[in-house]
Amino acid sequence: MAEEKKYRRQEQEPATEAITEIAPCVLRSELPVELPGLGHVNCYLLEDENGLAIVDPGLPGPRSFEYLVKRLELADYKVSDVHTVIVTHSHFDHFGGAERMREESGAEIVTHENFRVLWQGEEATENLGGAEDAGGDSANEDDETANIPFWPKPGSKTPWGTDRQLPGSKEDLERWKAMGKQEQQWFRTPKPTAHVTDKQIVKLARREWMAIHTPGHTADHLCLYDPEYGLMLSGDHVLPTITPHIAGMSESPDPMADFFSSLERMSDFSDVKIVLPAHGHPFENLVERSNDIIEHHEQRLDTIKSSAAELTEGTVVDYMERLFKPRSWGTMAESETYAHLKHLEQKGEIIEGEKEGLKTFRLKD
Repeated sequence: MAEEKKYRRQEQEPATEAITEIAPCVLRSELPVELPGLGHVNCYLLEDENGLAIVDPGLPGPRSFEYLVKRLELADYKVSDVHTVIVTHSHFDHFGGAERMREESGAEIVTHENFRVLWQGEEATENLGGAEDAGGDSANEDDETANIPFWPKPGSKTPWGTDRQLPGSKEDLERWKAMGKQEQQWFRTPKPTAHVTDKQIVKLARREWMAIHTPGHTADHLCLYDPEYGLMLSGDHVLPTITPHIAGMSESPDPMADFFSSLERMSDFSDVKIVLPAHGHPFENLVERSNDIIEHHEQRLDTIKSSAAELTEGTVVDYMERLFKPRSWGTMAESETYAHLKHLEQKGEIIEGEKEGLKTFRLKD
């Protein structure tokens, strides 16, 4: 009997060296990321009379930068041609190469005005990075994980009371430990040189684009809309075959509500012909896909409410085990579960409590 092939999401596909023209002056390249659940990040090259603006220059570290240089060469460009780096949001598989590119080419680094250079420590695990600037001093230089900024500190807790864990397999963790030891400055967060606001017009690829602030996946998430050719650079806001992670570890009191609002806003862009996501292939159905993601999360909210009736008073882990398959259990799944629970709490449908140091949630009487 032939071995059954395991279905792989688009976002998990490994990076290729292909350079693809999506629209006039817009090229798609793919950079390897090798993260749990992801195989590549799309780095878009926007051509103009002065050279290139690039969108999301991949992971930090010398190896990823070598991949970026190779993609530029395949498109007949070099590092010195890059005059602008646009970062869609503050996750390190998107901003990693930005600061080195600025140093080597003098490029501007453009982000939304809410871009956060430093993250709060409790956010580090689910972001897979950014708890603190890697240029800072380590608390214990003899600790084998001390130079990895996203490694949970011993005894650190999540806001809902569980021990923080780094997602991924044992092999994933060993690889990241090795990468974290490459150099102290390996994980430098970028220092934006220019910020944009919602609906601000920016000149890219020889035409005008509109900046669209889409909080949810992160509070600083930025999309870019090109009305001339009907393009939407969607970052991680709308992906083709997976639903973006919504973090319960957030400054927002209700990140789910933020995400719903940002997804609903996509109906204002029904003229978009091609969506350019940060992971996966370009696709056409922006509004339909946004509505699918809303429906997916509404179903999860319904699951939580039905589970609350059975659990009476459940912890975040109790609810997580109802929402996710065992292979996904861990801090990231807990965090997304917590975001859903906080949304229902904000709506007045459930009540938060505490038991033995763990937050609990029950239906409102």
